[in-house]
Amino acid sequence: MATPASAQALKVSVDGVESGKMIPAKHTFCMPAAQGHVGPGPDISPHISWSKGPSGTKSYAIILYDTDAPAEQREKMNKEGETLTAAVPRRNFFHWILVDIPADVTSIAEGADSNARVVHGKPATPAAAGGARGLKDFTKVTAANEALKGQYYGYDRPCPPWNDENVHHYHFTVYALSVPARSRQGVRRPSGNRGDEGQDACAGRTVGDLHHKHRQGRGSSEVANSRPRRLTG
Repeated sequence: MATPASAQALKVSVDGVESGKMIPAKHTFCMPAAQGHVGPGPDISPHISWSKGPSGTKSYAIILYDTDAPAEQREKMNKEGETLTAAVPRRNFFHWILVDIPADVTSIAEGADSNARVVHGKPATPAAAGGARGLKDFTKVTAANEALKGQYYGYDRPCPPWNDENVHHYHFTVYALSVPARSRQGVRRPSGNRGDEGQDACAGRTVGDLHHKHRQGRGSSEVANSRPRRLTG
């Protein structure tokens, strides 16, 4: 286990993610449509910035995850005549994994990791802003969809089911790590197991909400001390 960078928290800011407001449509993979339920979204990665990490910070990592993805009854998602009720069990769903960000970088420009909606996967090539892209959950859930399936690395969409009663909460989290950036590709998402931490670090996050069914959303910013989960691969 590496030495913690520090116990202090980071201050994280994501443009357009504000208390009482929906995540901007330009950052989503799907958005409310004039006719029907939803249509394609621009899928542009947002501008995200954070305070400089404490002494001992050698790299950063960005993780975006939804804490309200259905863990069961996923066959009902986006299906006419069906509703995903609030009683359906939930799990984390990872939308953005970017690791090995150099220690002298404290912001990622809008569109730097995704500037368009792309189907059939996004490559594991190094991100334009620096860092290594991770393989996320979109890869698994599109495996049986001929129109979308592929290997998806880097940033991709909030796109909650339009027939879900729950508001979805998207956690933009930045970790200040005590391990140096290294050249690698094909990082996989965190395992999500309790106690399966990676290198100790401090962290900060901003939480934005999105709900297509009632077209409502709210956001809140917060900072937190925590340890990141291990990234494998």
